[in-house]
Parts: sequence; structure tokens; C-alpha cells
Amino acid sequence: MTAPEMTAPATVAAVKKKTFWTQLSASMAMFSNPKSAAGLIILGIFVLVAIFAPLIAPYDPTAQNLDATLQAPSFQHLLGTTHIGEDVFSQIIYGTRGVLVVGFLATIMATVVAVVVGVTAGYLRGWKSESLSALSNVFLVIPGLPLMIIIASQFADPPLWIIAAVLGLTGWAWGARVLRAQTMSLRNRDFVQAARANGEPLHRIILVEMLPNLMALIASSFVGTMTAAVLGLTTLAFIGVIPVSNLNWGTILFWAQQNSAFPDYWWWYVPAGLCIAFVGVALALINFGIDEYVNPRLRSAGERARAMKKKGLNVNDAVTAVRTADDEESKA
Repeated sequence: MTAPEMTAPATVAAVKKKTFWTQLSASMAMFSNPKSAAGLIILGIFVLVAIFAPLIAPYDPTAQNLDATLQAPSFQHLLGTTHIGEDVFSQIIYGTRGVLVVGFLATIMATVVAVVVGVTAGYLRGWKSESLSALSNVFLVIPGLPLMIIIASQFADPPLWIIAAVLGLTGWAWGARVLRAQTMSLRNRDFVQAARANGEPLHRIILVEMLPNLMALIASSFVGTMTAAVLGLTTLAFIGVIPVSNLNWGTILFWAQQNSAFPDYWWWYVPAGLCIAFVGVALALINFGIDEYVNPRLRSAGERARAMKKKGLNVNDAVTAVRTADDEESKA
């Protein structure tokens, strides 16, 4: 065997490895969009607040001070106090941890199920594909909120992973449907057919050849599912299904509503509502950036707009200004 023949397998493996990382890095380029970057920064701030909550919060969130009830925001209590003297700012800080933990756990569970069911249903053919598609359709039409209420109400004090599992169980079907449709399109592409003709195993075709091309849709599904999980958690907490001992922004709103805080004691309910809104805005910005990356028309329009801004042109002009030779000479 000659030297070129001995090095051929290593060369092919190196090319495949390079192609995989190239595809993966190209998929991650969706987060270089300014909208996605802004959304990631906002979400990153909330993540840091959740991680360092004991260092940021000035008080124990459940510590009562009956001498300082329903106080307005001040230097001592930045967001005021509740009806039993609890510090609202400390509750907001610690509540961030509960929201993000449940949100990320539920989203990870739902995304894993959506990828497994959707990609498998899209790649396979026949009754197996149709069975998985029917399963997705069943979960797609199940009313999510009533099911979450029924399951969560069966536990006296449900742990966070139970709440996350309930939210994940009701949130994977839509992502699976989208991934199935895209996988059915990819399975007939030339590179997938070539991998199948070369005798590549099924797991490698899915993991190496197909998943990098599905990263944008998976990321979009992840963001959408997390939005639904955060709203679902706060809704369950607000209506009292989740025990009030599980501190999050929804339980803060629950206690504010139970004690008639609206409209006089605005510092009790407005900060929690704003936090929910900011998380929703951050996830929406990330999703906008992903949509621009996935949709070629939006991507080209965004790139054109950014190029015009760099040149000092107005993006909203109906007619693009044309620079004449006289203008160039006057600038020179």
C-alpha cells in the first residue's frame, strides 16, 4: 500500500470533521444579529442575577418586618415592602432563580423530545413516521393550561422538576412538527443521499449531516418554548396552583392580588410584571434574529439596511440617494 493510500482515510476524516464544525459555526452565526445580541445580553443579565441572588439581595426574601409594612421604595427598601414587611426587591431577585430554573428545565426537556420525535419522524418512512406524526398531532391539540393545572394540582408541594416536566410535556409538539417538515426536505438532499450510499450509520447521518442544518430551527423552537414555559409558570403561580412557597414572579403577583395591592401599592406588582415583560422582550429579540437568519428574504433585507446605515443613508427613504461625481469631488 502506498503512502497516499494510507493517508486517504485520515484526509477524508479530517475533511468531514472540518465540514461539521464549519456547518455548526455557520448555524451559530444567527446570534451575531444585533437583535439577537441585545436579547442575549438582557437574558444574560437575568441569568447572572439568578446565579448571584444571595450576593445581590439585601434581605432574606421571606423575612418579615411588621414595623415596615407597605412602605414605598426608599434607600432602605429599593422596591418597597409587602403587607408583612417583606422586601420586594429581594423577592424579585430570588424569584428570578425560580423562573429561569423552571424555564430552562422545561425548555430543555421539550426541545430534546421535539428533536428526537421530529427528526426521527422526518427521516423514517411509512407507518413509523406516520405514528410519530400522529403522536405530535395529539399533543398539539391538547389544551396546555388545563392539563398543567390538573397535573400540578395532584401534588401538595410539587418540586421544580415536576413543574418543569409538566410544562415540557405540553410544549414539545409544535417544534416536533416543524422539525419533521424540515427533515423530510433534508433527507432527499444530495449530501444525505451520498452519506447513505457510502454506508454511513443512521446516527451519524442524523447527528453530523442533518442536525447542523437544523440548528436554526432548533434554536427558534427553544426560544419559543422557553417563552411559553415562563408564561405558563407565572400563570400557574398567579392562579395559586403552585404552592406559594415556590418563590417566583408569579407568586409575587399572587400575593399582591390577594392583598388588594392594585392600584395604590404599585411597587408590589409593577416590578414583577416588568421582569416578565423584559424576559419576553429578550426572547422575542433572540427569535427575531433567528427568523432573519433562517429566512433568506429577511436576511438580505437586514444586511442591506445595515449596509445603508454604515454609508450614512436613510433606510426609510422611498428612493435611495445617488451620489454624483460632484458630491464626491466636494467631499474630497
